[in-house]
Amino acid sequence: MKLLFTGLLLATTTLAFAQDIQNNPGSNHGNKFEQLGTILTTPNEQRTASGAPGNKYWQQRADYNIKCELDEKALKLTGSETITYFNNSPDPLTYIWLQLDENEHSNKNNAGYPNSSLMPKGNFVATLDFAESNNNASPDNGYGDKITKITDALGKNLKYTINKTMMRVELPATLKPGQQFVFNVNWTYKIPDRLAYAGSRGGYEYFPADGNYLFTMAQWYPRLCVYSDFRGWQNHQFTGTGEFALTFGNFKVQITVPADHAVGGTGECINYSAVLSPERMARYQKAATSTVPVEIVTLAEAKKLKLHHHQPKNPGVPG
Repeated sequence: MKLLFTGLLLATTTLAFAQDIQNNPGSNHGNKFEQLGTILTTPNEQRTASGAPGNKYWQQRADYNIKCELDEKALKLTGSETITYFNNSPDPLTYIWLQLDENEHSNKNNAGYPNSSLMPKGNFVATLDFAESNNNASPDNGYGDKITKITDALGKNLKYTINKTMMRVELPATLKPGQQFVFNVNWTYKIPDRLAYAGSRGGYEYFPADGNYLFTMAQWYPRLCVYSDFRGWQNHQFTGTGEFALTFGNFKVQITVPADHAVGGTGECINYSAVLSPERMARYQKAATSTVPVEIVTLAEAKKLKLHHHQPKNPGVPG
């Protein structure tokens, strides 16, 4: 009886420990009142104990010049980009990592990668059969980034390796501290139905009543991973249920869309006066201080443009 009681006591203690871990999932021993010395990085010249940047803090920079075109009928995006990567770190770099987030939708480029979904029901043999079918026998669903070309500034092909949602590009020469590297990436991908993929952070939504598509596309271009002083390269796989920080930089983006589309994006646009008509520019300025929503492009204007949809495509109007 005494041994049985001891066993129950140990089980109860273990349960309480597990509950503490849930209250403090970053803990290494489950005490929610613990000091943070084993969790936070040690203060150094890059990062102070207060969390503020230190006197030798640095961060990388990536500037993008992107041109892309939306094919609404084929539900396809085709793009090219010139990336200028600034090595502001004290480290010499021989390769760089880029994120190919769209590969998360591919049953080939991202086949078999574990995610937060449940395991298929059945025994272990059935699970093996599922993995084999998913990787080899199933036809390619066509999703994911199709990289058509990667070259340096002179047009010379660069060696690269795609590992599911990540791509490593080998530099032709060591990128020393203070130097910058310019390279080009051409890609295309099939746009997924955003509502068909649980947790999807981008794609299209179709409205059958009027035959229109709404494109809310996040993470739509190959982009630099973060290289930092405390981690080095961030090259964890993207599973669709979260989002990684990105390298800061400047963007010049040209998006060609059907004439009845209005285009918007995150960030601070600095040339609205060049791409908006005077009337729409006035609406935008009014919206900046209005307490109620202001339509930059009205429904009537969009319908009028749709009637002339057979005309040549024009760059989209930010709205």
